[in-house]
Amino acid sequence: MRRRLLIGALAVVAIAAVYVFLIRDTTAEPHLHAPRATSTIGTGSEAIAVGPDGEILAWLPLSEDLQLPSLSLSSPPKGGRLAGPVLQQARVLGAAPAKLRPYLESSYYGESGVDVMLRSGIELRFGDASQAATKWKAAAAVLADPSIEALDYVDLHAPGRPAIGGSGHTLPPPP
Repeated sequence: MRRRLLIGALAVVAIAAVYVFLIRDTTAEPHLHAPRATSTIGTGSEAIAVGPDGEILAWLPLSEDLQLPSLSLSSPPKGGRLAGPVLQQARVLGAAPAKLRPYLESSYYGESGVDVMLRSGIELRFGDASQAATKWKAAAAVLADPSIEALDYVDLHAPGRPAIGGSGHTLPPPP
């Protein structure tokens, strides 16, 4: 009986050693994770990229073809990160779905909080950056609603019940 246990234990050790030294791949693969720009400070060739978390990406060259929404700052902060209301704006813009990004013009902090202007002139009122992804889904649903032909704003403070108003701007074409 002891001999069987000893042989079994040696077999387990031998299998483990073969796995550790011969089968298991212990090499590490390097990964480069470059942050993506989701908004800018400034415009044109002077524009500076901003990441979705408010990090200033001054080292990231921006393509002239890339149309990112602009933040309401004339120059980047010295610390390399946004703070306060402009950080809220960057977080809202960073949560925007990829299919809606080409329609975004700019963002500012108004009386109701973070507001995003679409290129068509429609204003999306987010309040703060909490539930930004859910608020973007609600905005997309309103903008895709075929029964709505024109509007001025979409209030997303309560994403489960977005409110709309006005009729001065036509909806952007579908992506």
